[in-house]
Amino acid sequence: MKFFKQSLSRTFIVFALLLAPLHSAWAAQYKEGVDYVKIAGIPESHKPVVREFFSYNCGFCYRQDPFFEQTAHLLEGDIQFERTPVGAGRSSWILSQEAYYLAQKFNVTKQVHGNIFTRIHEKEGAFTRSDQLKDFFVSQGLNEAEVEAAMNSTDAKLALMNYDTQAQLAEIRGVPSLVVNGQYLIKEQGKTPEDLAELVRYLSSLEQPK
Repeated sequence: MKFFKQSLSRTFIVFALLLAPLHSAWAAQYKEGVDYVKIAGIPESHKPVVREFFSYNCGFCYRQDPFFEQTAHLLEGDIQFERTPVGAGRSSWILSQEAYYLAQKFNVTKQVHGNIFTRIHEKEGAFTRSDQLKDFFVSQGLNEAEVEAAMNSTDAKLALMNYDTQAQLAEIRGVPSLVVNGQYLIKEQGKTPEDLAELVRYLSSLEQPK
């Protein structure tokens, strides 16, 4: 048992020594205030995680979505990728928050995420009425009565309130925005998904502020 503990201890020391130069290189590459800023913070139940604040109505979010999807793929297995839809007090954006809630509620986010963007930016435009939102999800194969019940539920109202609270605590001023571990708001998203993934890894490795 003593030998096992000594061996395990040596393993951790070796791992730390190998990681130290990498972290040092990262620290030299990234600068607070330039590449990222510390924020008051939002609670995250799982870490490490990078959270995208976005809106389906945002044209830049639409254009950046493939970029972020590639970044998420590069981080897969190491760092979770989550999304929070932003309402910004606009009725059509709030309907898009509801769209994201419904996609999550019925576990069809992968199926409909791109379709919502396409519907808004290439076809009919933004949702302006609740019945349009309901009809869209029915067209995606969901049950009309179940969709309507979900839209009118207390759970839906609480979810939208939570989205707004997260955006407020994360000090979101525009979309898309990325926050790592609820503490670091990325300012420079990089030229490639690989660039962004490296920055996310660096920020997720930082000790959390007390």
